[in-house]
Amino acid sequence: MKIQYKEKIFDVQENTKIKDVLKDEIVANNSIAARFNNEVKSLDYKLKEDGKISLIDLSDKDGIRVYRKGLLFVIGKAVEELYPNAKMMVNYQLSNSLLCEFENMEVTDEMIEKINQKVAEIVEKDLPIEKKSMTKEEAREFYKDKDTIKGKLQLDLSTKKRVSLYWCEDYFNYFYGILPISTGVMNIYEIIKYHRGFLVRYPSRKEIGKLPEFQENNKLLATLDEYDVLHRVLDVPTVKQLNEITRSGKIKDYILLDEALHEKKIANIADDIIKKDKIKMILIAGPSSSGKTTFAQRLGIQLRLNGLKPVTISVDNYFVERSENPKDENGNYNFECLEAIDVKLFNEHLVKLLNGEEVEMPTFDFEVGTKRYKGNKLKLADDEVLVIEGIHCLNDELTPLIPKEQKYKIYISCLTVLNIDEHNRISTTDTRLIRRIVRDSQFRGYKALHTLQMWDSVVAGEEKNIFPFQEEADSMFNSSLIYELAVLKDYAMPLLEEIDNSCVEFSEAKRLCRMLGYFESIPAEYLPSNSLLREFVGGSTFDVH
Repeated sequence: MKIQYKEKIFDVQENTKIKDVLKDEIVANNSIAARFNNEVKSLDYKLKEDGKISLIDLSDKDGIRVYRKGLLFVIGKAVEELYPNAKMMVNYQLSNSLLCEFENMEVTDEMIEKINQKVAEIVEKDLPIEKKSMTKEEAREFYKDKDTIKGKLQLDLSTKKRVSLYWCEDYFNYFYGILPISTGVMNIYEIIKYHRGFLVRYPSRKEIGKLPEFQENNKLLATLDEYDVLHRVLDVPTVKQLNEITRSGKIKDYILLDEALHEKKIANIADDIIKKDKIKMILIAGPSSSGKTTFAQRLGIQLRLNGLKPVTISVDNYFVERSENPKDENGNYNFECLEAIDVKLFNEHLVKLLNGEEVEMPTFDFEVGTKRYKGNKLKLADDEVLVIEGIHCLNDELTPLIPKEQKYKIYISCLTVLNIDEHNRISTTDTRLIRRIVRDSQFRGYKALHTLQMWDSVVAGEEKNIFPFQEEADSMFNSSLIYELAVLKDYAMPLLEEIDNSCVEFSEAKRLCRMLGYFESIPAEYLPSNSLLREFVGGSTFDVH
């Protein structure tokens, strides 16, 4: 076979492993995995056809995923050796860290010390991690006397005839995706007691040789805890339980319960706003595909029930003139930075409105890059409150002339609390990405490939302009729904399957398809018309597009 790496062409025998073809390059580049024909593969992958190889290190988003999963695998092995009865659950992601808990044991300092020692020992030994497969019949026999759900979803839903598990000595576990080929790779980490469990800290893509400083996110953690407690009422911690409910025909009841949790939280936020009688401005911010538009309209209903009428104004109408708009490092207009907003004019108008004066509102003409005035005048009544949504709304530099006691800030995001199983969590970013893929296709005419190509830039903007200010919020709203990926599955998978291995986005599309494949489909017709998820699949009772 002909295998290409950079400018080199190798003649390779069939079934030769990637690590044997590029041994020196792997060591020199600290590679953790590879792409073969744009699909992420283990370094143990046996080559069976001609193709191109590129190596993956921790500066790559797939590389850090592989590292993180490998680290959890090692910790899982250490925990099983020390505390065989412990049920470890990976709960949340916090600042380049994963928060884990033991569902049936209290975490102590002594336990963390022992786990650290055992993990260090496993890493030092540099033990091989091997992927082994078995037929479904063999898997059923294998699981017959084992009290675990690790890998069982493959039996439930996988269309493949074989089931795969990762092994290290006599320890096994399942992770969707690729793991490193040995335990010695995971040598930069920290395990510390935190909250009700422990943090597993790992490098960031920006500083792959060391651990970044941990940033406390107390409000975010409290919000995640709140939703975790609420969803324990539903008793749907993993996809396996969700699938069982779907197959039993009871999913409609769970959808209504989950939607009721949303409505209750929105009502609570509205009540909190009403209690603070000086509030004249509600500022809403959150990352892409959080459901901000539907949330704002549902919040408006709750506010009106309390005698307060919301009036919406758009920050997008206050862009600076195009000639004054800053550019990014590539020379393109940067519409996401705060300097792209005419903050001076915006605040002048806000102050006048809050003082009861009438203001002629601008409308920004995006084609020519200038503000137009079309006689759209606004004056606030005593029972009206401004509602403003935008990426900078949590940043006080957007509204420096408005006293803090007159502002109420809300952070909204889709903070996924559902896991595939104990050790395979579903990324909040992945859920938002799937929402956006579906919405872009349904309402903007974009293919999944376009959405994937833009996504890294979207996330980079969020990391700079939204996430640093999330702890400034007065309230946080988690827009995730426990069942949503089961609804989005039938929309997203055909779109993702259009992407073939000629595109670098193929590996990402395949990874998302693999994750969605674990869900039993739920028909969109089961959704209430006011559901936040309707913003992405259509049929909303609100004007959201």
